[in-house]
Amino acid sequence: MKMIIAIVQPKDSNRLRDAFNDAKIGATKLSSTGGFLREGNTTFLIGVADDRVDDVLEIIKKNAESREQYMTPPTHMDNGAGAMPINVQVGGATVFVLPVEQFLHF
Repeated sequence: MKMIIAIVQPKDSNRLRDAFNDAKIGATKLSSTGGFLREGNTTFLIGVADDRVDDVLEIIKKNAESREQYMTPPTHMDNGAGAMPINVQVGGATVFVLPVEQFLHF
């Protein structure tokens, strides 16, 4: 068994949740906050059998898209020159696949 932790943008979270439901994959959806952009994210916790890991990763890949966005750098990064927005790539998914030693459901 594996625990998959997927961090995605909120714009992708409902589509991803629906895709998990369609594939009969249980997932816990949590609100989270990213460190770099200091914006909200959605974190999914998914416990699956080893033989379903590739299915879950494919669903995430298809439903969490990368996009460009303008952001204003934090004040410690602007060197006093004024906060000019910069174009950054956001989205997609950050995914961790971890082994599960024990799974209990009470």
